Amino acid sequence: MPGRGRRVRARTWSAAATVALAVAGISAAPASAADVNNAKNAGFESGLSGWTCSAGSGTTVSSPVHGGSAALKATPAGQDNAQCTQSVAVKPNSTYSLSGWVQGGYAYLGVTGTGTTDVSTWTPDAPSWKQLTTTFTTGASTTSVTVYTHGWYGQAAYYADDIQVFGPDGGGGGGGDNPTVPSAPGGLAVSGTTSSSVSLSWNTVSGASGYNVYRDGAKVASASGTSATVSGLSASTSYSFQVTAVNSAGESVKSSTVTATTASSGGGGGGGGALPKHAVTGYWQNFNNGAQVQKLSDVPSSYDIIAVAFADATSTPGAVTFNLDSAGLNGYTVDQFKADIKAKQAAGKKVIVSVGGETGTVSVNDSNSAANFANSVYSLMQTYGFDGVDIDLENGLNPTYMSQALRSLSSKAGSSLIITMAPQTIDMQSTSGPYFQTALNIKDILTVVNMQYYNSGSMLGCDGKVYSQGSVDFLTALACIQLEGGLSPSQVGLGLPASTRGAGSGYVSPTIVNNALDCLTQGTACGSFKPSKTYPSLRGAMTWSTNWDATAGNAWSGSVGAHVHALP
Repeated sequence: MPGRGRRVRARTWSAAATVALAVAGISAAPASAADVNNAKNAGFESGLSGWTCSAGSGTTVSSPVHGGSAALKATPAGQDNAQCTQSVAVKPNSTYSLSGWVQGGYAYLGVTGTGTTDVSTWTPDAPSWKQLTTTFTTGASTTSVTVYTHGWYGQAAYYADDIQVFGPDGGGGGGGDNPTVPSAPGGLAVSGTTSSSVSLSWNTVSGASGYNVYRDGAKVASASGTSATVSGLSASTSYSFQVTAVNSAGESVKSSTVTATTASSGGGGGGGGALPKHAVTGYWQNFNNGAQVQKLSDVPSSYDIIAVAFADATSTPGAVTFNLDSAGLNGYTVDQFKADIKAKQAAGKKVIVSVGGETGTVSVNDSNSAANFANSVYSLMQTYGFDGVDIDLENGLNPTYMSQALRSLSSKAGSSLIITMAPQTIDMQSTSGPYFQTALNIKDILTVVNMQYYNSGSMLGCDGKVYSQGSVDFLTALACIQLEGGLSPSQVGLGLPASTRGAGSGYVSPTIVNNALDCLTQGTACGSFKPSKTYPSLRGAMTWSTNWDATAGNAWSGSVGAHVHALP
């Protein structure tokens, strides 16, 4: 999506970073009776006792903490990655579980000197506490290992807490924090429902480091706190839920069961859940590029679909993640963000995550990357409560494998999944183009294609004539290609910038947008091009962005939003 002015961080990886990213979850494997946490001062309650940090980079803080009253804060510099280490006594020929909780900037957890294969795991910026976990085995003569945490050169400070080297007692007088399996959570309750999600809450369990959520007997989510939203559900369907508490000693028995029934859904395109017949889509900027900074709660109610821009590519081919830019958004927290998503959904709106943008580098070009894409997007839906995904890949896509990825995601998320696309004009000139092929391949599960009618040169209309951007004819004659090329009218929307600052070129006044909508749906207010028939079920319009709209006093949504919703 042009015009976002997004900051791109250069990343150069060390050898420690070339290991595969371990799943940041909770280990539920039961421990033997002899296993202990061999790390000393594992929760940093005694300052940095037992720990050595490079170049004075480390200190202890009272907030944020994961457990207890203290945590490590380590701040990298341009030539220092803020490494903190501890020598830990271990037994030879033994297997240990290494885990820790991290927050903040890039954070790594690893071990050296194992006598076998040294291991590490890492995570990019973590706005809330996240557990890293891996395992290692000691060699025949290994009696001590070095456990370390570190960040990345010149990046933000990271926090670490509750480090565990769990396994046979190495005799080094470890932290003494050897937990027992926690009890089952109580107070499990349904705190909210939509047509595609159920929100749950429960009571805190003493000694638990996290929780697992089960739907109809199968684990579907993990949480570090006492609430979770399970997304990707089918409308008007009853589900049962249970929760367990976990720590390094194991997993509790399941809680009592609660049941919840999702809300009913309306029609709309191939997919789309409970969308209105005519809908307005707006991109919400997860960064500050000079447009008005917003929380999701600031987005006007005239927007029916809010596309959160953008997800980030990871080092895993095809996989994406999402990192809320709290610093750039004036301290907007992840918890506030999640709560605002729920509030929008409770008001009947859809919130989806957008993948790509002007500098997006996500590549889905084989079956493996397609599976990674589907799995990672579904994970984001479970974590944040997103209703679906927007495909805004402006550097090309493979129709075979993107279609495969989206069908895989649909099989996980169910019929309420929202799938939108935002191709450029050149991408939709012919049904043989990769974007158009993808849209047609997934027509039965596609919600809407909001082509970007801006930052474009002159293009052919469906009548074979050349039209220049900035006119009613440019909008209607190019939309005609999609409408006559195989998409349902309910799967076609008009994408325009919200202000002159929202794009390099192609801004048109709300009046022109409204005239194009009337031309396509009712045959009125057309320019020189008049379609051969009308399309009363045309989905509506999209804008980049809600932030630029707010900067201009919400003039775009105030006019176009009202007009879309008034269409017959």
